[in-house]
This record gives sequence, structure tokens and C-alpha cells, in this order.
Amino acid sequence: MTRQDKAKALLVVALVAVVGMAFRVSWNALRDVATAIGADATAATLYGYVVDGLMALALVAALVLTGRDRIFALRVLAAYTSASLVLNFVHGLVPELHGGSVGPGGLADLSKAGWLLVLLATSLPVGSIYFGSDLVAKVLHHRPDTTTDTMKSDETTINRSTSEQEKSAPEPPAPVADPLPLPPPGPVAQPVPDQSAPVVVAVAAESVRPRRATGRVPQSARAARPKRTAAELLDEARSVTDDWSDKELTAERLRKAVRTSAEKARGLRDTLRAERAESSSGAAEEVAA
Repeated sequence: MTRQDKAKALLVVALVAVVGMAFRVSWNALRDVATAIGADATAATLYGYVVDGLMALALVAALVLTGRDRIFALRVLAAYTSASLVLNFVHGLVPELHGGSVGPGGLADLSKAGWLLVLLATSLPVGSIYFGSDLVAKVLHHRPDTTTDTMKSDETTINRSTSEQEKSAPEPPAPVADPLPLPPPGPVAQPVPDQSAPVVVAVAAESVRPRRATGRVPQSARAARPKRTAAELLDEARSVTDDWSDKELTAERLRKAVRTSAEKARGLRDTLRAERAESSSGAAEEVAA
């Protein structure tokens, strides 16, 4: 037994001793009150056990029961504690009660409130029978709520298992070296076709479905476009715009037709318009001549 267990045992023994002595003091007063209300010697001796004994029973029931049953047990404990206190107070207030000098039925003649004291003293044994039986039945039919205890035990088990797993976690395996790359396969000898056999040329059929764009082609993968000189670009613009009207000759349309920059397209537009204006003026002069 550890030191803490010994201290608890000593505390329980001391508490039982104190409660026993307190019961003896209260029992003396309750015995005299029972004699004053007409109880015989045996009944007066047991009267203290009826009142204070139910107090102890209600206290134990309050420790066992839960919910409304526990509240009921606490109310019984409070009621009988108050009744025992009142009877002990009356016993100390009325010296005639000491030693049973007051005869049976004499308690009602002590004062104007004597009949209330008689009602209180005579109702306590009946209440002990009713409330005591009810408390015992509640304790016997009580089913402890094991849900909370089960959840707590499961949580403790999970926490313990987690801590044990963290402590006993195996070390991670050592990294495995990458396997050596296999050598590239050697050249495979192709069979020599038979020259006497007819040669069948398989032509791959062109796919009619257009190929979907998978993304922007990087600049390095694009085919290099040949650069054109200013003269070549002007000749190409002349051939493209030969059948265009003056209104149709715009920089934007010209840029798209010859695929050039906007700045070069404006220069080509101005040059072509100037050529058309010059040719128009020359034709007008010939007609006038």
C-alpha cells in the first residue's frame, strides 16, 4: 500500500469516527423527543436511527444515482437534515425534554407551536419508510451510463496507441540507387527484298480530319520565313492589289494580304496610292493632248 492509499484509509476512518460521535449526540436528543410524542423505550431508542440513518442512506444514493434521481436523493437528504436540526434545537431549547422528564403527549403543551413539532416528529418515521424504499428501488434499478466511460477508454487507447506508434515508428528505408541504364540496341539487319517480286508501294492515306492544335509552337521549332526585300515586297503588293479599288486599298487589308508588319503596310499603301495618282494624272494629260 502506498503512502497515498494509507492517507485515504486514515481519512475514511477518521470521518467514520466523527460521524459516529455526531450521530450519538443527535441520537440522545431524538430519543427524548420520541419519548415526548408517546414512543416507548424501544421505539425511542430506534428513533434516532430512523431519522439520521435515512440521511446516510440518501447521501449514498446521491453518490450512485444520476440526473433527476440524484436530485431527489439530495432533496431527501436536505429535508431530513433540516428536520433533525429542528428537533435537536427544540431539545436544547426545552429543558423539560432532557432525560425524558416530559411524559407522552407533553410536547404539544410546551408552546403554541407544539402541535407543529408533534407533526414533524411523528411524520419522520413514515417519511423514512416511503423515501427510504424509493431510494433503494432507484439504486437497485439504476443502470450506469457506460457510453461516456467507453468513449473515454477508447480515446485513451487511441492516444496511447498513437504515442506508441510515434515511439516505435520504424526508420525510413534507405534510398535505392537508380538502376544502370541499358545499352542502346544495336542496328537490326533489314531483310533484302526480292527483286523478282513485284514492288508494292503503300501510300499513306491523308487524313481528312484537321489536326487539332495542341498549343503554341515554340519559336525555335518554327520554320524560318525567307526575308523579302523592299522591292520584292512592293512587287508582291502590286500584284495583289491590281484589281483593288482605291477604297479597298487600306493598310490593314494590305498587311494581311502580303503578311507584313503594320508599318510596312502603311508604306506600301502610300506608295501604291502615289503610283495610282501619278498614272491617273498621266492618262488625263494624254487625253487632253
